[in-house]
Amino acid sequence: MSDTPMDASKRTWLIVSGCAGVVGGAFTAVPFVSSFQPSERAKAAGAPVEVDISAVKPGEKITVEWRGKPVWILRRTPEQLQSLKKTDSEVADPNSKRTAFPTPEYARNEYRSIKPEVWVGVGICTHLGCSPSDKFQPGPQPSLPDDWPGGFLCPCHGSTFDLAGRVFKNKPAPDNLEVPPHMYLSDARLLIGEDRKG
Repeated sequence: MSDTPMDASKRTWLIVSGCAGVVGGAFTAVPFVSSFQPSERAKAAGAPVEVDISAVKPGEKITVEWRGKPVWILRRTPEQLQSLKKTDSEVADPNSKRTAFPTPEYARNEYRSIKPEVWVGVGICTHLGCSPSDKFQPGPQPSLPDDWPGGFLCPCHGSTFDLAGRVFKNKPAPDNLEVPPHMYLSDARLLIGEDRKG
């Protein structure tokens, strides 16, 4: 056996072909690894939603979509805010302590909101996922009690919610309407889906 050194040209070809193999492997791996990242559509489905609320007048509600869910933004009148004090004793969870739909800390108050006049909630009944309808007008109406204070009625099984999305006692819905994470970017702009605290 001879210990002759490797021919310089062979060594160069081995190095070049080895490098080419590494580069080729990297180019092959990049699309494979990137396929594990969420698609743009998936990112958009969970992305926060920015909403301009400057045109929403007292007593009006707008609906936006976040993660495929309807999110209601209700600007309450002073009279509607007063009605919440009257319903405290009539709702099942006045302080939002139940945990099926955890309420953000900043909304664990009588108004279930950051600012008393603006309520942000997911418009899906906590019973079977129907969408309640607006019944803001107080007083007797079909399917509602004569002393109705104003709020939401789920037509599927009769669950009722006050103007803070709190479910009334002895109704099929087990929990208040969900309050999504949200924050104010300015007095006129809301960001739904992010609160930079959670």
